Amino acid sequence: MVGPALLFPGQGSQAVGMGRALSERYPAARAVFDEADRILGFPLSRLCFEGPLEDLTRTENTQPALLVTSVAAYRVLEERGLRAAAAAGHSAGEYAAHVAAGSLPFDEGLRLIRLRGEAMAAAGSDRPGTMAAVLGLSAEQVENVLRAVGAPQDLAAANYNAPGQVVLSGTPEAVARGSEEARRAGAKKIVLLPVSGAFHSPLMEGAARTLGEGIDRAPIGPARFPVYANVTAAPVTDPEAIRRTLRDQLLAPVRWEQTMRAMVAAGIRRFVEVGNGRVLRGLLRSVDKEAAVFGSDEPETLEAAVAGLAEAAAR
Repeated sequence: MVGPALLFPGQGSQAVGMGRALSERYPAARAVFDEADRILGFPLSRLCFEGPLEDLTRTENTQPALLVTSVAAYRVLEERGLRAAAAAGHSAGEYAAHVAAGSLPFDEGLRLIRLRGEAMAAAGSDRPGTMAAVLGLSAEQVENVLRAVGAPQDLAAANYNAPGQVVLSGTPEAVARGSEEARRAGAKKIVLLPVSGAFHSPLMEGAARTLGEGIDRAPIGPARFPVYANVTAAPVTDPEAIRRTLRDQLLAPVRWEQTMRAMVAAGIRRFVEVGNGRVLRGLLRSVDKEAAVFGSDEPETLEAAVAGLAEAAAR
């Protein structure tokens, strides 16, 4: 039987209190938070555990907070015997996936994700943008919407999250035009997202340059298990392929639906959402209702994941 895959959440899964119960219950989780506070030089753990929410949701804080919480949960799962067959991370979560796979050392992954968040926040200030989820249209219909708007430097498809759920990203004017075209094409709903910039769009070019320099300097090694890249929905293990896919990520769409389909096609039937929230569990179930999906955001869900994976492996 193919082993389980790890799914690491991205921006939007943060919440005040994230990781606190894991830290209080498991020394391995607490050690990750302590190390992160030391590396960053400020108490990220307190921000995760106590907030305030306004500070936690700032992009430059959210992204390292998610990485640290995910790695803390992963260290406990690893200590309990979890051996992954593959991993994937949604946008910022891809960095946590590489830390888990050993292709990025924890300290370097944390510094890179902090740089990423800072660069994206700065790009959002320099070139203001927004994002909107389009519900009820196929990927092909959304591509037609983009062609109808005809503003490739101002509007892009940022996330192919699930069947009938694609996120547009761009200038406020272009997203408004894209939303109107989507309604005309039959979209069931348009949801404007509370974000600080037009992520995964050409408006992130400045951030991509800054982050690219950091990625070029980072000591990236081979992955112990395949990490499915957002930009290709294909597994990578080679350091140069990892560098390339991480560099391309900020300007390219997150192909999450395609990634989940590729994992299922590879024979993976068990998944663990590693870190805070349950967004990725929901997205996976929209692709494969029969897959076994576990969480790890609280001690109870983590223990259930350990027991469920052991039971499945014994069959």
